[in-house]
Amino acid sequence: MLPFLFRRTFGAIVTLILLSAVTFFVFFAVGDPALMACGKNCTADNIALIHQNLGLDKPLPTQYWDFLSGIFVGRDYSIGHCSAPCFGYSFATKQDVWATMVDRLPTTASLALGGAVAFLVIGIGAGLLAAWKRGTFLDKAVTSISMVLSSVQIYILGPIVLGIFVYSGVMDSPKYVDLTSNPAGWFMGLLLPWLVMSTIFTAQYTRMSRSTMIEQLQEEHVRTAKAKGMPARYVFLRYAWRGSLIPIVTILGMDLSSLFGGAMITEFTFSLAGIGRLAIDSVTTLDLPMVLGVMLFSAALILVFNIIVDAAYAFIDPRVRLS
Repeated sequence: MLPFLFRRTFGAIVTLILLSAVTFFVFFAVGDPALMACGKNCTADNIALIHQNLGLDKPLPTQYWDFLSGIFVGRDYSIGHCSAPCFGYSFATKQDVWATMVDRLPTTASLALGGAVAFLVIGIGAGLLAAWKRGTFLDKAVTSISMVLSSVQIYILGPIVLGIFVYSGVMDSPKYVDLTSNPAGWFMGLLLPWLVMSTIFTAQYTRMSRSTMIEQLQEEHVRTAKAKGMPARYVFLRYAWRGSLIPIVTILGMDLSSLFGGAMITEFTFSLAGIGRLAIDSVTTLDLPMVLGVMLFSAALILVFNIIVDAAYAFIDPRVRLS
């Protein structure tokens, strides 16, 4: 297990370095960041001062090295020292990029994790129920509903849900509330965004869990357990269900990037101040340090979660060996 984790961690670090290099050279080589940071009514003297303050007067490889080393040891600017991890200062707000992302992280983390719990519980539960009642009206109804929900997009369903529940006065407008200070307010404030964001994923996992469970019920060890006279419900939950989790966990690891993308659209739809909304605003305002920081931060989270998912295989199914 440890050699596997070391290899995956090393690969993740290399991936992040390559991603940061490509992004840095694309963003900082196609134009002059000083023009974007200077704003309107900018003079040549102001541009020259920004070049000096941000280190843009240095060769591009030197700028990249300063940026990369600043993530680990910090970096000095004319306005002061930026402590590690330093991604620079926002062109738009002049705020520390890392501090801004950390401030927005609880909203995005709550939205993504809550949405994942919602679509896993509802999707897997509905899929298992459909597999248990295979061929019945209930099975056909669950399958049909999942097919319909899989075609509904967040940016279409979100305004509809807002019109039905919020604008009519049934529920308050979605908002993020600190979990530790008001758990009930945190739950109710994110309930609608969770349900909307999880709709497409719920449909996908419903169909997947149904098909994998039906396949597992045909496996030799499951039929042997039935032949020994074990109760059908015990065999279903003890043997078949555990084996059906392997492809679900695999797809979950692949869906992490989609989950962050869904959180981004959901934050924009429900006006939630998270990292996704920060990314959209940064791209709109051409805030290059913020765009670079958000992308690297999101990529690092996805890679870490992928490593955790891969390591979980051996615990879910003993037949899986990580060598």
